[in-house]
Amino acid sequence: MVLVTITVICIAALIAVLAMFLFIIGVLLNRIADNLDDCLGNVKTIAQQAEVVIPAVEHINRTGGVVAGALPLLYGGAEKIAAKLAPPTPAPVNGHTNVPASGRRRSRLMDTVGFRGRHH
Repeated sequence: MVLVTITVICIAALIAVLAMFLFIIGVLLNRIADNLDDCLGNVKTIAQQAEVVIPAVEHINRTGGVVAGALPLLYGGAEKIAAKLAPPTPAPVNGHTNVPASGRRRSRLMDTVGFRGRHH
């Protein structure tokens, strides 16, 4: 009889612990569901706001492409202007021109923007 009573008490305690566990899990799942619902609302708001912004971003990208395409021309024009405004170089002494050991410096801006000019 004592063994049956202890078994019933153990089973009742086990059921009580399981009920508490299920109650806590239910509360946590309800909280997660509420948070997911709030997130869904935020995503819908962001999507509505992005619909207004996307055409402007596409316009910015097109304009940036035009500017990037014009860079080689602008750079070439700036080089010509700088060459016209530069002071004249003095005549070489003894027929020699000083050149850096690394050679003449050439800008890589044209290569960066993908321009293939006459010097390539």
